[in-house]
Amino acid sequence: MTDAPQKKHILIIEDDPLIQQMIVDKLTGEGYDVAACVMAEDGLAAMEKAKPDLLLLDLLLPQMDGFAVLEKMKADPRMKSIPVVILSNFGQQKDIDKGLGMGAVAYLIKANVNPRDVVEKVRTILGET
Repeated sequence: MTDAPQKKHILIIEDDPLIQQMIVDKLTGEGYDVAACVMAEDGLAAMEKAKPDLLLLDLLLPQMDGFAVLEKMKADPRMKSIPVVILSNFGQQKDIDKGLGMGAVAYLIKANVNPRDVVEKVRTILGET
């Protein structure tokens, strides 16, 4: 008897409930174990408890923006290796360059992608395609 492969754990920090739910539903439907947070601090705490295989991170969040989350993650040896995909409506090149320069592995502009595109990007980054 073989063990089933362990589900990959994805964390989403997104304050828009509609976008968050669409992505959670799509990733869950594709077999991922998904957790979601609205607040950046909750997301950082969740990553300390259970290190995700990948983080989907919005930039415009209440109290602490996504750039600050990324900065804290990359400064923490326990979290710095977690791949981060920024999912934002900030589409200016300076924001994209900043996010990628801070260590994000991909930058998706919400207006230009749908949940299926997000799943494909997650699969690619996790080496599942």
